[in-house]
Formats: sequence, C-alpha cells, structure tokens
Amino acid sequence: MAAEARRSLGAVLRAIVASDLFWSFRRTPMAVFGAVLFVVLAGTAVLAPVLSPQNPYDLAQIFIDKAELPPIWAKDGEWPFLLGTDPQGRDVLSTILYGTRISLLIGLASVLCAMAIGVTIGLAAGYFGGWVDNVLMRLADTVLSIPTLLVAILVSAVFKGLLPPGLRDAFSGVILVGAISLTGWVQYARTVRASTMVERRKEYVLAAQIIGVASRRIMRRHILPNALTPVLVAATLNLGLAILSEATLSFLGVGMPVTKPSLGTLIRVGNQYLFSGSWWVVVFPAVQLGLIVLAVNLVGDWLRDALNPRLR
Repeated sequence: MAAEARRSLGAVLRAIVASDLFWSFRRTPMAVFGAVLFVVLAGTAVLAPVLSPQNPYDLAQIFIDKAELPPIWAKDGEWPFLLGTDPQGRDVLSTILYGTRISLLIGLASVLCAMAIGVTIGLAAGYFGGWVDNVLMRLADTVLSIPTLLVAILVSAVFKGLLPPGLRDAFSGVILVGAISLTGWVQYARTVRASTMVERRKEYVLAAQIIGVASRRIMRRHILPNALTPVLVAATLNLGLAILSEATLSFLGVGMPVTKPSLGTLIRVGNQYLFSGSWWVVVFPAVQLGLIVLAVNLVGDWLRDALNPRLR
C-alpha cells in the first residue's frame, strides 16, 4: 500500500511538473517570488512554537522589565529580542509569528466559508433560474448595497453582544470568520451563476436530465467542476482581501482580543505608541501584513492570467 501511494504521488507530481500551468508559473518571475514569499511567511508562522524566542500567550515567559526594548541592532537592544519588545514585555518577533498564524487561519477559513456559500447559491440560481434566481440575486444585490466593512462590524458586534462576556474572546475567531464570509460570498455566487447558466444548456447536462439524473447530482458532479476555474482565481485574490478585512476589524477593536492578537490587533496596539518612540511595535507587524497581501496578490494575478483562455 505504501509503495502504491508513493507511485501515485510521484505520478501526480510528474503530471503537475509537465502541465502548462506549471510551465507558465516557472516563466513568471513575480509569481515565483510571490509563491516563495508566501511559503516562507506561512512556514515561519506554522513553526512559530519552534522559531519564536518566547510564547507571547504564556504569562510565565513575559518579563515586564524588558518592556519596549528596541530592535537588536539599535542601542539598548538585547538578545534574543531581534525586533524588540512591546509595552507588555512581549517579544515583537514572537507576536508577529503567532499573529500571522491567526491572520492566515481566519483569512483561509473566511475564504472557504464564503466560497461554499457563494458556490451553493450560484449553482442554485443559475441552474433553476426563474423566481429562485430572482430571489437569490436580489439578496446578493442587497448585500452589495451595504458597505462591506459596515456589515462585518455590525455582524461582529451583534454576535459579541449576544455571547456572555467570558466567551467573547474564545469565539472571536469564529465571529470574524462569519462576519467576513457573510459579506464575501456574492462574487463567488455571481461567477458560478454565470458559468452554470452556460453549462446547463450543453448536451451533457440535457442528456443527464433526460435519463433522470437528480438535479443535485447534475450540479455537483457535472456543472460544478466546469465552473471551478474562475472560482479558484477569485478565491486566491480574495484571500488577501480577507486578511486585510480581518486586520481592519481587529484594528477597529471588533476583532481578535489583545490576549491572542492577530496582525491587525498588533497594529492597533502598536499605533498607540508610534509617536512615543516605540516605532517598532507597529512598523514590523504592518510590514508583515503588507508582505502577506503582496505575496497572495502576486500569485493571484498570475493565476488569473494563466487560466484566462483569451491570453493563451
């Protein structure tokens, strides 16, 4: 079994390397740079418990007498605090690595949830048409008519208000995922709806309908695979937007708590000390956030062009 699995994995890898998509990827330096940058940033975040000088969530590892130390290359900098410490005595590099884990996790979860909602609604609207299409698309128009950030703030505030105070911090991540997902599904729904309306008129769908295949099976097994390409492109590009949305909500104080900060929370806290001389508390998390969004957008731009049949 293990040998068969290795052979199958090897065959898949060889097929990927021989594909036109991988050839296009190798010939696009900015895509390669973006992918390598994202792998490095995500890899260091995943390995945060190993790479970080301290666990910023463990109060026993935090020393208040080391508060607001500058980076190691500046005067009064101390080892092992390479990027300095914040006003609570936490190592800035450690908080960035742990905060990146939270930001990436919330961003990925938000994109997956929004994609699941949007794909389901888009399939139903495009396949059934009629009043189903009208109702679902008017719902999408309603969501688009309200500013995305306002909806996310409202949803986050309502859910936090309904929870007991002791559970708000524990469910902050789940609330953020829900708030971002409820405002991000419209693009996926419209994209899938357009593809479904084209695919449902083709012969293979008509043949499946004639022999009595259930509508759910037709949408899942036949139409959806042919509509996934633009969805994957949109998901890649929206990952950067989801991470920025999480950072914005956290910066405004309706996101992750200070006890388990994301990059947005770190920027919000550090912004209070920007003009007091502790610039490193806010600058380094902001740079990390910018690099993540840059890497995702570079890969997303390449994927959009590589999968566009008009550019082939």
